Amino acid sequence: MRTTPPPWDAPRDTIAYIAAAGLEAEPLNSRGSSHLVTLSIDVDGWSVPIPPYVGIDRLRSQQAAVHTHDSTGHVWLEGRSIDHITLGQFFTVWGVRFDARCLGAACNEVLVTADGDQVVDGAALKLVEVNSVTVTAR
Repeated sequence: MRTTPPPWDAPRDTIAYIAAAGLEAEPLNSRGSSHLVTLSIDVDGWSVPIPPYVGIDRLRSQQAAVHTHDSTGHVWLEGRSIDHITLGQFFTVWGVRFDARCLGAACNEVLVTADGDQVVDGAALKLVEVNSVTVTAR
């Protein structure tokens, strides 16, 4: 996991990060349910871009059930089993340290809100249950 300040690119060894998140790599364009979450991240007052292809290995034509297609801040849940995917798993797939106290190198305070409500355990937040998430770290 990266413990550096942002920005953070999509990791090169996507399959290893998918496995580290406890997820299965699925073929691109897997059939199943889908859900879109808008994610915004702020570290020390700066907006952090979310890169394209987090959770997607284009060379192997594989993807995690949680991934990004572009840099719009949209996180896609697509595939066979999306009901239990958490925000913590997304950050693991991205390869960025995320817990109650740290986001990357920012280790003072991490605040997560989902659909405008503060979340006590951001890492355990089930993404399929929300439409927008904001992570603020200092």
